[in-house]
Amino acid sequence: MLKKTAFILLLGMSASAMAGQWQVKVGASAIASTNDTSIAPGVVVKADNELAFTPSVEYFFGDTPFSAELLLATPVSHDVLLNDTKVAKIKHLPPTITAKYNFKNMTRFTPYVGLGGTAFIAWDEEGVAKDVKEAFGVAGQVGFNFQPADAKNWGVYVDVRYAQLSPEVTLVDGTKFDLDIDPIVYTLGYSYKF
Repeated sequence: MLKKTAFILLLGMSASAMAGQWQVKVGASAIASTNDTSIAPGVVVKADNELAFTPSVEYFFGDTPFSAELLLATPVSHDVLLNDTKVAKIKHLPPTITAKYNFKNMTRFTPYVGLGGTAFIAWDEEGVAKDVKEAFGVAGQVGFNFQPADAKNWGVYVDVRYAQLSPEVTLVDGTKFDLDIDPIVYTLGYSYKF
């Protein structure tokens, strides 16, 4: 379902490429895991919080308030904590696509909201984690872009994203569980519109 939605959005973007504008965004993000997983009585596993480099590409559909943004973050590493003790490390790519509504107004602040899908693409694992499966989920974002008075094409942005991610993890002893990361991602960055 996520692949089909992404494919349809990309087709729509390419079909109307002459009628809109592109924006490149480069940000730094704090990724805060919001959940933990109980795998046995008194045994809790969770992913730690991390920092990441989060570039993205956004396409604006002509003069409409709609856009589509594809997050192209570098691989993100999470320590896996068992009762607050590190037992493994997992690394993944978190591609995320959102359809956005931008609230145009007469100020240099442009608030926006977005809804879409995200993926957890396993990149590497270390420690007692033997295998980590891919996972897919819903993603949402809210934020704003600010363009200073002397800026023609550039601006700064702040946004907050939520991603529903629970990849299946298999430990070396055969134990399997869904690692409920479900992160909230806080981002500050620079934007440039072409």
